[in-house]
Amino acid sequence: MNKNIGLIYGSDTGMTEEITHTIVDEWNESEIEVIEVSQVSKSDFERMDILFLGLSTWYDGDLQSDWESYFDEFKTIDFTNKTIALFGLGDQYGYGEYFIDGVGMLAEVVLENGGKIIGQWPTDGYDYTESKAKIEGEELFYGLALDEDNQPELTQERLSTWLSILKEKLIA
Repeated sequence: MNKNIGLIYGSDTGMTEEITHTIVDEWNESEIEVIEVSQVSKSDFERMDILFLGLSTWYDGDLQSDWESYFDEFKTIDFTNKTIALFGLGDQYGYGEYFIDGVGMLAEVVLENGGKIIGQWPTDGYDYTESKAKIEGEELFYGLALDEDNQPELTQERLSTWLSILKEKLIA
């Protein structure tokens, strides 16, 4: 694969950072450039063909703090001809009405600005009330949903399955 791949993430507690490192390890390619969103520039987005975007959702549907700080600039990025895969961490029981809302907030901008999203993930197996990450009219999230608070035992299998799906889509 001769495409520039970037993984941009934000992490307050270190959980999203851990997932980021697992993705890079499992991808088995040193081609992924990892950038914390607190260190990212618009040109980083522009030079990447494929982007993995990761974050957690906080409190009442807030973006992770670094993503929140960068969000106004994020909304100005042209995602035309870019392939985006999203992953998010959330708490489906404690904050079930905002479960992985951050994924939905980023997905909305990516789609409005011409990007293509891959790696949609089934909503089966989660117990939440609402989510901005759920694709309207479908039983899918815009990206991988992980709940390290309530279902940490499912994370590795979900992540491995999701990465296999992404590899299939990107190599096809």
